[in-house]
Amino acid sequence: MGHRFATIAAHAGKISDQAGQPVTSPISLSTTYLLRGPGEQEEHAYSRVSNPSRDALEHSLAALEGGSSASVFSSGCAAMHAALQLLRPGDRLVACGDIYGGTYRLTEQLVKPMGVEVAWVDMCDLAAVEAAIDERCKMVWIETPTNPLLRVFDIEAVSALARASGAWTVVDSTFATPMLQRPLEMGADLVVHSMSKYLNGHSDVVAGVVVSQSDELAQRLRFIQRAGGAVPSPFDCYLVARGVKTLPIRMARHCENAQALAEWLRTQDGVAAVHYPGLPGHPEHALAARQMSSFGGMVSFELAGGSRSAGTVLERVRLFSLAESLGGVESLIGQPALMSHASMPKEVREAQGIRGGLIRLSVGLEDIEDLREDLEQALLAS
Repeated sequence: MGHRFATIAAHAGKISDQAGQPVTSPISLSTTYLLRGPGEQEEHAYSRVSNPSRDALEHSLAALEGGSSASVFSSGCAAMHAALQLLRPGDRLVACGDIYGGTYRLTEQLVKPMGVEVAWVDMCDLAAVEAAIDERCKMVWIETPTNPLLRVFDIEAVSALARASGAWTVVDSTFATPMLQRPLEMGADLVVHSMSKYLNGHSDVVAGVVVSQSDELAQRLRFIQRAGGAVPSPFDCYLVARGVKTLPIRMARHCENAQALAEWLRTQDGVAAVHYPGLPGHPEHALAARQMSSFGGMVSFELAGGSRSAGTVLERVRLFSLAESLGGVESLIGQPALMSHASMPKEVREAQGIRGGLIRLSVGLEDIEDLREDLEQALLAS
């Protein structure tokens, strides 16, 4: 019998239903495992290749996404790099222009120099996406909702365009998590997450995952994982599995707080724009309502006073922590132009709408009134 999402999450990492086995999965720290004889294959031989703690997490993540296989890596960027290594020189990659700065850097500075042609397109324009997918295109990369402008792209429509040309669709669903968005069910071939964010949820792990529903892609990713060796430690796998257990209740609070803050920010003097898919005025609100079960815990907003006003707000907040990353239980604040997207050339950033006055919030689990009061006093000073 198949179980529902919250039940799968609550049992993340469980290794056995047999009597006498631990309810909480143990951490297997051994680097190597006993063999019956030279060359005789066992389930585990060397921890770069497989490890009980990692296996348990991968099984859980595949089940959460509705995929057949998951491969975990030592960071979200390592997971993305693994997916991009499916491409070969001469292939074409079509990717959304509004994208995480680390993904842009990885693509432009590591993948493109290997002979992969890259086309950055606005994926809200399906005609532009279709025009960019030619016979050389082997992969279409979607990040939705996007970092940091919270744009939402139509996974089902873009996946159909890619499939018609024989290209794979990869969705970076880090902001949404498997709880809010199901890319594989909408036609995507691979889903990528930075597990450092919501899946772990406690800002104490760096790790990533690629989930597949294709046996061929799963085998290729497993080879990249084992041969490249960018794998997380058993302890990191344990921490992510522990975090996943509370993902449903954490995401519910993240979404509730983010919605409330976004609605409040719209009413504040000096705030020129608020980016949150849960707002009726968001350009893809209807799509987000159809494609996602809720709107997520990330909010960004622009100050009319530009970079100077943003700097004042970042200096004045006391409850929001000025820090990189997102998705933890505590609320974080950042200035994308100088932080998450600093590796993007200025002209590229600004063409996407990432200017100095833009502030990104990772809305945590604190009391909403405390969060509002902290932002209010900071905004008054700006």
